[in-house]
Amino acid sequence: MLRSFERWLAAIPELQRLRSWTELNILIVGTTAGRRYNRQFRGRDYATNVLSFPYEAAPGEHSGLLGDLVICAPVVAREAREQGKDPRDHYAHMTIHGALHLLGYDHEDDADADRMEALERAVLASLGIADPYA
Repeated sequence: MLRSFERWLAAIPELQRLRSWTELNILIVGTTAGRRYNRQFRGRDYATNVLSFPYEAAPGEHSGLLGDLVICAPVVAREAREQGKDPRDHYAHMTIHGALHLLGYDHEDDADADRMEALERAVLASLGIADPYA
């Protein structure tokens, strides 16, 4: 599975250009931990598919750490089933989606959502994965 995560992340053009990027941590959790992280850091009392935690370097610190992703395996599996998607493809989508958040992308308004989704579609297509929003 590690090679899959590496391949999915390597397909993101901005990560290809970032020379200082060296590390991104991924934690795969169950529903209880997923719910706890979402409640603690977002104030939402349910497990969600992916959470992104950008690394904030201390003043003067030079770090290659981009941040952390927390992926809730049961939520990703359930969503894949409900949406008729291959679970591996959905993991790829959630990994790319989370990494884009670490790079500063968001979907708080329609224009930002359109921009982020277009990039997700392009990256996934480059990996041979169908449009997750179709």
